[in-house]
Order: sequence, then C-alpha cells, then structure tokens
Amino acid sequence: MKDLSSFFRPRSIALVGATDKSGWSIATYANMVTGDFDGEVHLINPKGTPAHGVPTHRSLSDVPVPVDLAYLMTPIDAVVPVMQEGMHRGIRNYVVLTAGYGEVGAEGAARERELAAFAEENDLLVLGPNGNGFINATESITPYGLPVPRPMVSGGVGVVLQSGALASSVLAFAHARSIGLSFLTSMGNETVISVTDVIAHLVNDPGTKCIALFLESIRRPEEFIAVARAARDAGKPIVALKIGRSAKASHTAQAHTGALVGDDAVVDAVFRQLGVLRVTSVEDLLTTASLLSEIGPLAGRRLGVVTPSGGASEIICDRADDEGLELVDFAPETTRRLVEILPGFASANNPLDVTGYVLLDRTLLGRALDIVAQDPGIDAVMLLTEVPRTPPPDLEAAVEVWTANAERIARSPLPVIPVSNCLTDITDIGRLLRERSGFPLVFGGIEHTMTAVGNAARYHALVAHVGEPGLSALPHVQWPAGARQGVWSELRAGELLRRNGIPVVATRLAGSADAAVAAASEIGYPVVLKVAGDGIAHKSDIGGVRLGLADAAAVQTAFTEILHAVHSSGTPADAVIVQPMSAPGPELLVGVVRDAQWGLTLAVALGGIWVELLGESVLRVLPVSRRSIRDALGELRGIGVLSGARGAHEVDLDELTDVIARLVQLAQALGDDLESIEVNPLRATSRGVEALDALVTWRTSRE
Repeated sequence: MKDLSSFFRPRSIALVGATDKSGWSIATYANMVTGDFDGEVHLINPKGTPAHGVPTHRSLSDVPVPVDLAYLMTPIDAVVPVMQEGMHRGIRNYVVLTAGYGEVGAEGAARERELAAFAEENDLLVLGPNGNGFINATESITPYGLPVPRPMVSGGVGVVLQSGALASSVLAFAHARSIGLSFLTSMGNETVISVTDVIAHLVNDPGTKCIALFLESIRRPEEFIAVARAARDAGKPIVALKIGRSAKASHTAQAHTGALVGDDAVVDAVFRQLGVLRVTSVEDLLTTASLLSEIGPLAGRRLGVVTPSGGASEIICDRADDEGLELVDFAPETTRRLVEILPGFASANNPLDVTGYVLLDRTLLGRALDIVAQDPGIDAVMLLTEVPRTPPPDLEAAVEVWTANAERIARSPLPVIPVSNCLTDITDIGRLLRERSGFPLVFGGIEHTMTAVGNAARYHALVAHVGEPGLSALPHVQWPAGARQGVWSELRAGELLRRNGIPVVATRLAGSADAAVAAASEIGYPVVLKVAGDGIAHKSDIGGVRLGLADAAAVQTAFTEILHAVHSSGTPADAVIVQPMSAPGPELLVGVVRDAQWGLTLAVALGGIWVELLGESVLRVLPVSRRSIRDALGELRGIGVLSGARGAHEVDLDELTDVIARLVQLAQALGDDLESIEVNPLRATSRGVEALDALVTWRTSRE
C-alpha cells in the first residue's frame, strides 16, 4: 500500500482554480488561512484574477517556490493537463475535487481510467476525484472543500469516509460534542488512493488512537484484511459504519448454504474475525471511537455507576442489560464507606444514586466516585455529570469543583467514563470549563454512551483470539470417479466426504425395486429411500424422498413412487439410494460456500425445522481456527439442543468441531473450482456425528 506520510503533511499548497465565484474555493481557502496552518498557500487562476482578496498565479509554473500538494478545483478537461504541468514542477501529490468521472456513467468512467493511467505511469498520488480533500487536525492542515467548524478540536480519532456530504455531519457532530479528531478525509472515487491506503497511514500515525470508518463498499478485501490486522496489532481499534445491511442475500447456485450467506452477513463475520467493531449510526460511530480513543478498550464488563439521578440509574440498568454489561453489587467495604458519606435517605447500591443532595454538598459526587473507583469487583466506572450550557452563578466555584473531579478521574485506578443524560451540544461555557479545569471528554447521552461502553468491553473479548492461525487445507484429496462440474448430489458428494475422513451414513445405490429391498435388508430396517443422480439439489421438492420404511413391501412401493414423482417433474432418474433411518437427534446444516468478494465462507446452522424457526446461521470466513469453529457453535441460539438442555442427550461438541474442521480443510483443498460443499443434515447425537446428506457444486468443468 501507498506511503502517504508526506501527502498528508504538505508545507506548501497550491489551490488550482481559485475564484470568488466558487463556494468550494471560498471554503478551502478559508479553512487554510483561518486555521493554524503555518505553511504557504498559493492561489492559481488562469486569468490571473485576484481571488479571496489576494493575488493569484496564472499557472503552477508561475509559483516561484516548490509546491508539496496541488488542490484541483478545475473543469474536468483541465485536470490531467494541470497534473502534467505539476509533474514537471516536481509535484507528486494531488487532491482532485472535480466531479464528472465514474460516478456519472460510461464517459466519466473513461475519463477516470485516463486519470488513473496517467497517475500510475508517472507515480503520482491522487486523492479523489470527486472528493472534498482532507483535514490533518493534529497539524492544522486543512485543504478541505467544505466549511470546517471552529474551533477545531484536535484528538485521537481518525475518520475515513466514502461520502462527501456525510463528512460535514461528522464534523458538525464532533464539534458539537468536543470530540477530538486527528484526521478526516472523504475519499471520493478512490481512483488512486484507496480507503485501505488511508487506514494504513492512520495505523502509523502517532496522533491517531482509534480509526472510524464510513463504508459504502469494501473494494479491496485482501488489503482491508491486512490493514485491519495491522491496526489490531498496533493497538488501534477500528469502528465501522458499513451501510448495505438491507442488501439481498447472494444466493449461491443449488446450495441451501447460499441462502444463509448474505453479503452483509459475511461482512459481519469478517469484521468480527478481524476485531472491527460495527455500529449502525453516525452518533455511535463517533461516540464509540472517541471513547476508545480517550479511555481505550475495557478489560471487563463489570460496571459501577455514580449518578445524582434515580431515573438515570434505571435507564442505565436497562441499557446495561442490552449491552451485556454487569452492574454487580458493591463489595462490603465499598458499601460501608459509601454509607458513611451518603445522606440517610440514599442507598449504597449499584447504580449509586447520591440523590439531589449534591446541590447542598458539591463534593458528594466526587467523594462517592473516589470510593466506587476503589471497588475490586468492577472494571470501569460511569459518572453521570452534566456540562453547563449557560454560565453558572459562580464561575470560579464551578471551575474549582470541576478541577477537583478532574483530578479524581486522573488518579482513579479504574477507567472513569463521564456521561451526560442527553445528547446535547457542548456550548462555549462548557468548553471553557473543560479547558480551565482539565476535565476529560463528557460523552453525549446515556443511550449512545452505553452502546460505546458495550463496544469497548466487546472489543477486548473480540481480539482475544483473532490472531490464531487458521486450519490448513488437506494435503491430499481422495477423489471419487466423475468430472468436477455441475452439481454432485448425495451419492458422489457423500463418497467424497467418506474418502476424506468425514463420517457419512451407510449408503447403497439401487437401480431396481428388488435391489432396493436387498440393500434395505443388508442395512437393516427402517430405511430411507432418496432419488439418486447428479444435478438434483433439492430432492424433497420433486418428491424424491421417502422416510421410515419398515419392510420390503414399503421399500418396493416407495421405489416406484419416487421414480414416478421425479419423472413427472421432468427430472431424469432411474435409481435410488438406500440409507438407514437415523434415530432422532439434533441436526445441523454445515456448508462452505464461495462468497464473490471474501472467498470461502463457513456457515453453521441448526438444521431441520430450526433453520426456518430461528432463521439464523453463524458465519466464518476461511481460514479459521478450530477454536473459532467451536465458538461458532456456541453462538447458535439453539446451542442448548446440542448441550443436553431439557433432557436432550448431550452431544460431544469436540467431536462435532472436529468433523466441521475436517469439512473446512477439505473445502480449502478442493481448489478454485469449488462453488460450495454442504452437509445437510449433519446428525449429532451422544453416539457420534455423521453426514446424512451432502451436496457439492462446482464453478467450472474440470476432469
């Protein structure tokens, strides 16, 4: 990926196309000169007309000093010629605000290919086109085409967005809540510089502690995986708002598994495996990112709460339950010390409501925080505190109280999370109090802060095992006869599994009613008959299955009925397979399907009626570790069916994990021709695990 360290730290910037007639030009110039940028800004106007009250140069060639970055606001026909001129001046870095490229159709796409080819041929870096630019808040460098709210608060959150208009909302929200940003960019069309390039830059940026993403699509999956792992290893959490959750599932040909592996479900799985926290709103994106930047991931889920409001305590109780956070009882010593300082009508419970007595004793909230923060049974403390929106009656007294509480938070042995009741703007008086007292960021509103706290606790668990190596492919595949093309239905798919170490129910092929009876007698009654033949994916849909056949007469009748039903559906078939009728027990659907973007993906679901009733599956993108497969089973809501709940026989989950792991290794070994391999159902009982039906779908013809 590209080295962008110099791109985002220019000391000399040329605004090409500067004019008082353009709102883009006005905003970009104002951002540069009203901030603290101490470099040089050069305005380029082909007519030499003054702009924004200062003289202009007619071209880049007329600028008498070196230029580090050219910001292009020109008509589309002038973009490449300006870059050609800049290249001869030694300018390698360009922001192209100009629109009209791939986002508008075929002609624009051709222009974009021309721009990309020129940049690649001449080793130029281009942000955009059709992008607003960037804000390096840490170093006050703001070549950005829309107004930037002032004062700009510098902090540890780096923001990368695949949206120009939304960036303004992000900036406005960050300003309103005093959330400090290290960096922000809207990517535009990503013709040269990509999202993954910028993430890689932020991983190495010392000013960035957490990375916030707004993603419409992930265009370079392999690079995304690489930079997400790099961010995790660098201790920089990634929080992502990925849109497209309502996209239709990408049904893979033939396999049931394809219905479970939707585009967005795979993205969810990828994010979890990489340790990327996913959120669903801009508010949660910035609140979670700012909490991780200011406080970091939480080591546990046990939360202590100190508040002057009983109503807020109840809201927090409900939201803690939503987020899987624990409001544990205080330790006896904590309770004893709290009773000593609380008014007689207050209870020393968690959440702790110190009551409205704080209006009489302005130190009470802080002293209670000191005590709760010493409790050995909690992992973090939430402190309810309101930031004044209007000047307090005694500003100096307010500063004194805020300073004392800021010092308490700084010396606390546990992370302290200050939060206001509601999501309201921080006013100038609130900024003044924070500045004078050194009070940390107050997170906006219980609702979004509880989501952020839940995310901070989940992150610690999320990355605990993500670095484990995945299973390797089987070193050798034992193949049954037949071309690797189309759909291998049960007989041949089952033979593939059996030959490669996966337990499969006993199966016999019968081409006549008498042969079916003989096979049933050999296997032992009761038996199951199913139509045999490649290309038949869903046998039940065409009447090709009969269950629980108890004697020879039933087998003969079933043979005739199956072939009649199948022929009536227009499907050619002249044989059946005979299998023992398995004893009742939990069934799973386990498959590996090739996702168009992310590759082979494991899906695990409870089979039979549970697929319809629960409508859930757990996904893992390959490669995966054995632990990850075991954890996937644990994530199924119906896991009690497998673990002996309500009198059911307990399944050996280690054996089940081993069988699924073997299927994963086989899928990896089958090569790029594999579309999907599925076992449905996989019967798991206290007596063992075996595949009752299987299906393999190939992408291309191969002998």
